[in-house]
Amino acid sequence: MTSSSSASPSERVTVIACGAIARHVDDIAQRRGWNLDIHPLPPLLHNQPRDIAGAVEEKIREVQQAGTRIIVAYADCGTYGALDAVIEHHGLDRLRGDHCYDVFAGASEIAAMLHAQPGTYFFTDYLIKSFHRSVMVELGLDVHPELRDDYFGNYTRVVWLSQRPTPELRAAAQAAADIMGLELEEVAVGDLGLEAQLELLLQR
Repeated sequence: MTSSSSASPSERVTVIACGAIARHVDDIAQRRGWNLDIHPLPPLLHNQPRDIAGAVEEKIREVQQAGTRIIVAYADCGTYGALDAVIEHHGLDRLRGDHCYDVFAGASEIAAMLHAQPGTYFFTDYLIKSFHRSVMVELGLDVHPELRDDYFGNYTRVVWLSQRPTPELRAAAQAAADIMGLELEEVAVGDLGLEAQLELLLQR
């Protein structure tokens, strides 16, 4: 997944990206004319966050051979500092925030939503599109739907942080929320938060 348009930054930059946001990174690069070489890692790593730091470390060592500058398009993503240890060891930068929700919507906005209703579950466009594989299959709900309340019984709502909503995606979001037994709210956030963070990383 590559953007070859020439513009700022003038040098080619390698981006190690979470697979759940890699398409957004590529869209932004195309829009801004950034010369990025994007390397997505499997988005299902989010279901095993202890493996994220190791996967990023392995990818860093792989792409270092190209000799280009590297940035990491991940938030902490449940690694509890393990990813930061890898990034700091290599003298690199990552996206700010605990999760991609902070990147898309802003950390203070996410904190406010959780403060207003602690039992909030978040959707992104990617999670809606991959809901069956990422949630149903990974949690075993496709074969044991009776476990639904064990997983989601303490949640009170779903907030969809929508990037590019369509009628089809809205229908899929509602269907996913219905499966979870939760009310759905949509908050349009777009990808400008991600764009701003990427721009800061590129300017450093």
